[in-house]
Amino acid sequence: MDRTRTLKSAGRVNVPTIVCVNKATVPLGVDFDDLIAAMQRFVDDHVAPVWGTPAKLVKSRGFVKGKWAMVFLDHADHAHSLAYHDLTPDGLPLSRVFVKATLKDKKLVSVSASHELVEMLVDPAVNMVVMKPRSKLVYGYESADPVEDLTFRVNGIPMTNFVYPAYFEAFHKPGSVRFDHLGKIRKPFQIHAWGYQGIYKDGKWLQLFGSAAKRMRFKLEDRRGHRGDRRAGKRRAKKSGTGPLRSGRRG
Repeated sequence: MDRTRTLKSAGRVNVPTIVCVNKATVPLGVDFDDLIAAMQRFVDDHVAPVWGTPAKLVKSRGFVKGKWAMVFLDHADHAHSLAYHDLTPDGLPLSRVFVKATLKDKKLVSVSASHELVEMLVDPAVNMVVMKPRSKLVYGYESADPVEDLTFRVNGIPMTNFVYPAYFEAFHKPGSVRFDHLGKIRKPFQIHAWGYQGIYKDGKWLQLFGSAAKRMRFKLEDRRGHRGDRRAGKRRAKKSGTGPLRSGRRG
C-alpha cells in the first residue's frame, strides 16, 4: 500500500520544505545541485512510499523562516561557532552534515547526508523510542543507524540504506516481510555488521554494535553533533536541568 497516498487522502500530510545550505569550506565530493536532486528522488521514490514522509528539498544560502533545514558544515566545532544546536532559528527540525569529519572517516558526504535526511523525516524531533517486547531495552527510533554503511545509488550518487517500520515490530517472523530497503536484515531489531543502535538502559544511553569491527571503528570517529549524541544529550539535560539552548541561537 502507498502510505503517502493514503495519508494524503486522509488530509493529514503536511509536506515540509527542507532548505539545504552549504557552509562547508571544502569540496563535498559531489556537485551540490546534483546531491540535492538525488536526495529529492531518494525521498520521492524510496523513503516516502515506505514511511509516508514526503518532503521538498531546495537549495538556499541560509535558513528560511518556517522551513526545516539541512546544513553542511566543516565539523562539529564549526556548528558550535555558528551558534546553532538541534533546531533552526524558528525551532524547526535541523540536520547537520559534517563534511571534513565525514571525509576524514573515509566516508561519502552523500551517504552521510541521506542518512541524516531519512532519520530527520522519520523522527523529526529526535524524541521517538520503542520498547522491545520481553526486554527492558528501549530503542531509539533511528531508521539508518542499524544498517549504516550499506548503500545504493540514486541518480548515480550513493545513498544510505534504511530500515522499514516492520523493523521495530517484534511480532514479525524472520524473513516474513521486508525489514530494510536493501533486504539485508532478516528480523526485527537485528543490527547489520556495519550498523549500530542506540538503546536506553539503566538510566543512560548506550550503543549496541553489529560487530566488534564496527565498535572499534565507531570509537575512532568524531560523532559529535550526530543524532545519537543529541538524543543522549537531551536525556542528560532533562536529568540535570541544563543542556543546549532550544531556541536555535545562543543569546
